[in-house]
Amino acid sequence: MSGLVIHEGHEAGSRLFVAVWLYLLAITAVELVLAYVRLFPTGVMLAVLMALSVVKAALIVAYFMHLRFEKVAFVLSLVPGVVVVMSLLLAFFPDSFRVFHLHVP
Repeated sequence: MSGLVIHEGHEAGSRLFVAVWLYLLAITAVELVLAYVRLFPTGVMLAVLMALSVVKAALIVAYFMHLRFEKVAFVLSLVPGVVVVMSLLLAFFPDSFRVFHLHVP
């Protein structure tokens, strides 16, 4: 079913990309308002900003990197690598605090 978008014609695909771009623009506007107006406590605001960033990244990867139109097996082959990288980042992140507080003469 998703292949229909590609084969309908260039104009239909262009409208889709413009719509996704407008969604990305709207999410960015919401992020800017949240960052400058401070409507929520810091922890809640950071959680909302992180969630909005994940949504933006998913839209960019799906539509502008064309992974939405790829086979499921190809997309699923990328997921383990992303999970490993994020796990390593979380594992080594506490070490950055140790280096930051290291007193070097």
